[in-house]
Amino acid sequence: MSLRVTLDKTVAAAFDEFLKAAREVPEVVEIQTFLGRVDVRLSVIAQDMGHYQRVYRTRVLTLPHIADIEPLMHVARIKADERLPI
Repeated sequence: MSLRVTLDKTVAAAFDEFLKAAREVPEVVEIQTFLGRVDVRLSVIAQDMGHYQRVYRTRVLTLPHIADIEPLMHVARIKADERLPI
């Protein structure tokens, strides 16, 4: 499961505090930062949907400075080229 997170940018330390706390969540296996409307993408693993719901409610939603969050479930990989076209 991927979570796209927009942070509350009115807080100067929002990025640092969010990233520090997100690193402490064992089920978060990848953290990416972006420029634009979405600030961070978290990759979250879970044993099943019940486990995911517990992680989401008790660990993810309690992370600091979240202004908006959008869960995305990977359904299929359509194209995955390993080589660069150069």
